[in-house]
Amino acid sequence: MLFDDPEFHETIASVLVPVAVPKAYTYKVPAGQSVVPGTIVKVPLGPREVIGAVWDGEPDAAINPNKLKSISRVYDTTPPLDEDLRRFVDWVANWTLGAPGMVLRMVLRSEEALEPEAPVAGVRRIEDAEPDRMTPARGRVLATMEDGFAWTKSGLSHAAGVSASVIDGLIKQNVLEVVSMPASPPLPKPQIDYAQKSLTPAQTAASEGLIESFDKGGSVTLIDGVTGSGKTEVYFEAIAEALRRGRQALVLLPEIALTEQFLRRFEQRFGVFPAEWHSEITPKNRSRVWRGVASGDVRVVIGARSSLFLPFRELGLIIVDEEHDAAFKQDDRVPYSARDMAVVRGHISRFPVILASATPSVESHVNAELGRYSLLELPERASGAELPELQAIDMRHEGPERGRWLAPGLVTAIKETFAQGDQSLLFLNRRGYAPLTLCRTCGHRFQCAHCSAWLVEHRFQKKLVCHHCGHFEKVPDACPTCQSANSLVACGPGVERIAEEVSDMFPQARTLILSSDLPGGPERLKREMKIVEEGGADIVIGTQLVAKGHNFPKMKLVGVIDADLGLAHGDPRAAEKTFQLLAQVTGRAGRVTGGGRGFLQTYNADHPVIKALLSSNKNAFYQAEIEARRVAGLPPFGRLAAVIVSGPDKAFAEHYARALARSAPADQAVTLLGPAEAALAMVRGRYRYRLLTMAPRQFDLQSFLRHWLGNGPKPSKGLRVQVDVDPQHFL
Repeated sequence: MLFDDPEFHETIASVLVPVAVPKAYTYKVPAGQSVVPGTIVKVPLGPREVIGAVWDGEPDAAINPNKLKSISRVYDTTPPLDEDLRRFVDWVANWTLGAPGMVLRMVLRSEEALEPEAPVAGVRRIEDAEPDRMTPARGRVLATMEDGFAWTKSGLSHAAGVSASVIDGLIKQNVLEVVSMPASPPLPKPQIDYAQKSLTPAQTAASEGLIESFDKGGSVTLIDGVTGSGKTEVYFEAIAEALRRGRQALVLLPEIALTEQFLRRFEQRFGVFPAEWHSEITPKNRSRVWRGVASGDVRVVIGARSSLFLPFRELGLIIVDEEHDAAFKQDDRVPYSARDMAVVRGHISRFPVILASATPSVESHVNAELGRYSLLELPERASGAELPELQAIDMRHEGPERGRWLAPGLVTAIKETFAQGDQSLLFLNRRGYAPLTLCRTCGHRFQCAHCSAWLVEHRFQKKLVCHHCGHFEKVPDACPTCQSANSLVACGPGVERIAEEVSDMFPQARTLILSSDLPGGPERLKREMKIVEEGGADIVIGTQLVAKGHNFPKMKLVGVIDADLGLAHGDPRAAEKTFQLLAQVTGRAGRVTGGGRGFLQTYNADHPVIKALLSSNKNAFYQAEIEARRVAGLPPFGRLAAVIVSGPDKAFAEHYARALARSAPADQAVTLLGPAEAALAMVRGRYRYRLLTMAPRQFDLQSFLRHWLGNGPKPSKGLRVQVDVDPQHFL
């Protein structure tokens, strides 16, 4: 808010800056300048200048005006952040106990985005002007420019197949003139009725339900559809309705690897590609999308969780695809769930939010049961294909020979699938070659120097890598402890080791590894996903990124190498996450033509998760899991918040964590567990202790935490306290 001081004839304003402070600072507004709440500004902060925004709330008029610093720049070419977005920033900060400025930092990405894109020099044909001598090269240039549009010199020389000197010569002869051009043309608008696909009756009913939700103001709809049921085609009709109403739409996806296939499907439906927003796009493109969203020129964005904080001018729909995915939770800086905050943003601005999944989160499932969310079900695949037939392989009795990881039953199934010209997918959620390397002479185990984690061997890269801090070292020729040569042995399999075994057994097959840490990054993944989609690989070995939303038409067999892997730790969501992951990955089989098969290699065939998958009884699993959560008081029937204490000295961090626990207010509604050493006790050289608070669903846990941490012992230098409300991970 603004405040005019009649005594000093100056205007002061509250400005929120992108640092970890609890409230806005007060600044003077320069003479002749005007600002309103939401205006983006640059202000001095200590020895530097930072980007901030004029914020709501009265500035502190008690401060001596002579001590106030002035706003150094007002970005009047950028629209102010609207009231709904400012309320959203404050809401997220309040919920997560984060600093509002750190939430604002996710909105104001860079100063470059605030500046209009500088024009570039181009050339245009001068009407009726002709060169003194026509050459073939000049003729090609002028023919290329017959449309009357301006071209960049490099673009024109490339299109006409001439050198830049030919264009320079035409400029000197006043046949072409130099003009200013926009650096990049605006993105073309999606065409609502470009190529509407014919939908099944179930899809049609679901799309009609989504269109009706636009008139309900802030409603949330859960689309619960089996793998291959066409959820994307259904919510495309909701995007079309948002565009029809003059609104922008945002689609959140959990993985960059999903974007390529989505972009092509969007282009087939709407005739153009949507804008992208994720960590792999260039800074220049990020700035263009930010400006386009703020101006309203960009109508549809597909993005990672951070796109939720883009300053949309007319946002009217958010879709969270694969809503159950843990990748929607950010764990550092401001720990927030993009799925939950998408619901909040829709509620604040009174527009619909759509959650879609074949395996919804327990929280969303309960919200639908209780009527908080509308439920739309798609129980059958859009192609009419049957769901895959699943079978367990009991590794205690039907396992492979020593040193092998594929059971004979799975090997036989791969042979049959390969002989029929179809694809097989082997799933193991372990990157690299082996999760542990040790010396068989002295027992030395290779551990990260900065984390309490084993180093993972990546044999293709000849490295031992820590997947938590990124530390790596070369695989040595001898044991560093006993100096024994040729004594190092890999323990357990990763996807590279499975690929090695597959190559030995099926040398004639085209084998491909899909893993996020292989060289080439997202661009390589996009290419390889397309190879699989087009049938260019016979046997695919992949980590969890293959489980999410991909459509591989020729995939008939899925083999899960270690179905028990996700169940072997104390995460209260372990059963849910494992069920979701295995249901999703086995759902890649037979999506188009049916006849899919799935094999689960397990040492615990009687586990409720395995039995639920084999019986295809999803509802029975959810009801059992929901009842277990209800009895234990776990989400969504109770609330959790983790407090993580970390520091470079183990004893000091533990001492502070215990003192913090002792200072917790006495409240019978709250159960405090810990402090206990974290499952991952050290990360990046910092020792970690966790405390966990449990409370009833209606309890004001944020107020409790604020009071506790505000009145408890203050962490000394080097110690860090992080609060994670509604934690998804427990490492």
